[in-house]
Amino acid sequence: MSNRWGIPKEVEEFVKKRDANCIYCGIDFAVNKTSNKLSSSWEHIINDVRLNGSDNIALCCRSCNASKGTKKLEDWLQSNYCSNKSINRNNVALVARKYLEKLSN
Repeated sequence: MSNRWGIPKEVEEFVKKRDANCIYCGIDFAVNKTSNKLSSSWEHIINDVRLNGSDNIALCCRSCNASKGTKKLEDWLQSNYCSNKSINRNNVALVARKYLEKLSN
């Protein structure tokens, strides 16, 4: 069984436990419940809806998700948005760093 985005229930549960903060900017979802732009949203690290494993599905804030859109993570990290928020390949969450490490190999 999966949710309306096609994410399997076991992946959804795992990711919700793993990602208490935005995987990009690090804001704490529990602290920012009242702000819609800082609430959590589903993120495909690689923009392919067919890749629904826990290595590609994550939670990020709506602000980061809207900024990233359909850009490749490595390209988005070069954006003014990331620069202004001090988001870079060294301080994103482990799940995103693992993807970036695969690109380097």
